[in-house]
Amino acid sequence: MTDEPPLRRRAAESRTEEASPHPSSATPEPADAGTEPTVGGPVPLTAPREGTPAPVAAPSALDEVVARFSAGTGPVALDAERASGYRYSQRAYLVQLRREGSGTALIDPLPLPDLSALDEAIAEAEWVLHAASQDLACLAELGLRPRRLFDTELAARLAGFERVGLAALTEQLLGYSLEKHHSAADWSSRPLPESWLTYAALDVELLVDLRDALDEELDKQGKSAWAAEEFAALVRNGARPPRVRAEPWRRTSGIHRVRGARAQARVRSLWYARDQIAARRDAAPGRVLPDSAIVAAAELDPKDEKTLLTLPGFGGRSVRRLARTWLAALDEARELPDDALPVTPVVEGPPPPHRWAERDPVAAGRLARCREVVVGTAAAHHLPAENLIAPDYIRRLAWQPPEEITDDTVAETLRTFGAREWQLGLLLPALTRALHLPVS
Repeated sequence: MTDEPPLRRRAAESRTEEASPHPSSATPEPADAGTEPTVGGPVPLTAPREGTPAPVAAPSALDEVVARFSAGTGPVALDAERASGYRYSQRAYLVQLRREGSGTALIDPLPLPDLSALDEAIAEAEWVLHAASQDLACLAELGLRPRRLFDTELAARLAGFERVGLAALTEQLLGYSLEKHHSAADWSSRPLPESWLTYAALDVELLVDLRDALDEELDKQGKSAWAAEEFAALVRNGARPPRVRAEPWRRTSGIHRVRGARAQARVRSLWYARDQIAARRDAAPGRVLPDSAIVAAAELDPKDEKTLLTLPGFGGRSVRRLARTWLAALDEARELPDDALPVTPVVEGPPPPHRWAERDPVAAGRLARCREVVVGTAAAHHLPAENLIAPDYIRRLAWQPPEEITDDTVAETLRTFGAREWQLGLLLPALTRALHLPVS
C-alpha cells in the first residue's frame, strides 16, 4: 500500500517532460484533463479566457444570462462567495457560473435575489461545485437547487488525494495555479474590486476540466458508483439549513475556563445580548464582541462601566458604546434565581468517547473494534476514514447496537443514520463481527 494516489505518482513520472511554453502573463487554454505539471512548474492563471465579466445587477442583463446558459452545453460550473467573518447571515454575495458555449457570468444577488429563472434554464444540466456543502444552502436561498451535481472536493477525497483544495487540485491535475488570496474577503462590500471579480471568475474557469479529470480517476479506481451515491445525497440534503443547537452559547470559545453555574449564566446572558445585536446589524458576532471578552467578563463579573472597560476585548469604540447593554446582561445573570441557572445538559446519544471506558467498558470495546474495521477498510481503499462513513454513525452503533446483531439489522441501523449502500457494502459483515463480544 502507498499513501500516494495514482495521479500523484503519474505526475512525478511526467516531470521529465519539457516545461510549458506559456508565459506567466498569458491567458492559456485549459490543459487536457489529467495533464500534470511539468518540470517548469504550473502556469499561473491570471485572467479568464474571455476576460473578467462585469457583475450582472439588472433584470435585463439577467435575462441575457439566462438565455445564454440555456443555449449552452454540458455541465455548469458554479460557485458562490459569502462574507463569513463579516456578516451574521450566510447568504451569497456573488454567484459565478461557467458553461461551454455560454462563457462566464458573475451575478450580484443583492439587487437580484430571485434566480429561479436561471435555475430553470440549467435544471437538466449537471452542476459542478467544489465543496458543495458550503454553497448549496445559500444558493437555495436564491432559488438555485441542483438536480444532479458533481463535487470536485468530495470526488478528490474519494479518490485518495491528500490535498483537496481547489488550487491544489487544479495545479496537480491540470497544470495551472490559482491565486486564493481573496477567499476571506468581505464580499458584501460594494463595489467589488476588479481583482476580486477576476479571482471569482477564475474559480469556475477550470472547474469542468477538473471534474473530467477526477471523474476519469474515480472510474479507474472503481469508485464512480460510490461518488454517484454521495452526490445524490448532497442533492437531497445539502441545501438544508444547519441544525439549530439547543444551547449555542455553550460553544463560546474559552468557556471551559468559566467555573460555576452563575458564571456560566453570565456567558449565556452576554452571548444572547451580542447575538441580538449581531443579527440586527447583520454583522458577525465576533465583530460585535469577541468571545474572549465574554469569557473575561463572566470570570470577573464587573459591576460598573469603568471596571468593564478595563477588561480585554472591551477597549474598542463600538464595544464601549454598548457598555450599558453588556452591564445589563451581567445584571440579568446576577439576579437570576438559583433554579434558573444553567445546568449540565442531558446529552442525547453516546457520551464523549473518552468517557466510555468508565461508563460502559463493553461498549468501549465495541467502539474500538468498529473503529479498527473502519480505519483498516479506508486504508485498503485509499480514502479518508471519515469519508468511508461518518464517525458519529459508528459511535451511535457501538453505543447502542440492535438487539439482534446480524448483517441485516446492522445495515438497517446504519441506514437510519444516513449511511449509503456503498459504505455498507464495504463494511459489512466486518462491523457485525466487531459488535459481538470477542471470543475468549
